[in-house]
Amino acid sequence: MLVTLLVWFFATGLIAWLDNRDRTTFPRSLVIAGAAGIAGLLTVIAGSALATSAGAYLGFVGALMVWSWHEASFLMGAVAGPRREPSRPSAAGWDRFVDAGSTLIYHEIALALTALMLLSLSWNAPNPTGALVFLLLFALRLCSKLALYAGVPNQVGEMLPPHLDYLRSYFGPQRFSAMFACALAGTCALAVQLGANALAAPAGSAAAVSASLLFALAALGAIEHLFLALPFRDGALWGWALPARTNRINA
Repeated sequence: MLVTLLVWFFATGLIAWLDNRDRTTFPRSLVIAGAAGIAGLLTVIAGSALATSAGAYLGFVGALMVWSWHEASFLMGAVAGPRREPSRPSAAGWDRFVDAGSTLIYHEIALALTALMLLSLSWNAPNPTGALVFLLLFALRLCSKLALYAGVPNQVGEMLPPHLDYLRSYFGPQRFSAMFACALAGTCALAVQLGANALAAPAGSAAAVSASLLFALAALGAIEHLFLALPFRDGALWGWALPARTNRINA
């Protein structure tokens, strides 16, 4: 659980720092992120072949490397969607949903295809932790996006880089929507189930490590959803990674 917390905290901060730098740095950052993503893919494959605790840790770290590659490519604008402008004031219902989906559809397709690839590579493998971690991240992120679209009490977005500010216009009204209630309940229930799996696994076994990593990640996802209901700034924990945005706000 400590490994999950530390990796999540510093990986999020690193991506936020890279995405809020001058856009002239993006090409080099994307090359580095791509190399890290490929290394992560190889790490997931290597970990899946090891029915040990080390294999679970390798799969976990590798999946986060691949995930970070996708996140960096989206937040730097390399892989997003065909629509890159604010929501139309007149758009409502299905039209608004299509517009919102068009801002990130390529990113979502890339995530889905990567999840399928990792699952296929880990199918019947001794240790599918990496594929399960990536699939869990995909599910948690999709829930949060749908909740933000429908409406949440606390609209986040402080960590969005300036060139993606238009995404705020697709956030729903500040309210406790039914979609948000389902997302919050679902993530909490998933965390409880994964926690039960971790407790039921033999102590010290690879299964226990894998289940504990998944539980910790799901718990963090539930906490992030809870932040959407509380007056909490999403950039409060990563102020050290947002110097450029902080300077603009203070100015």
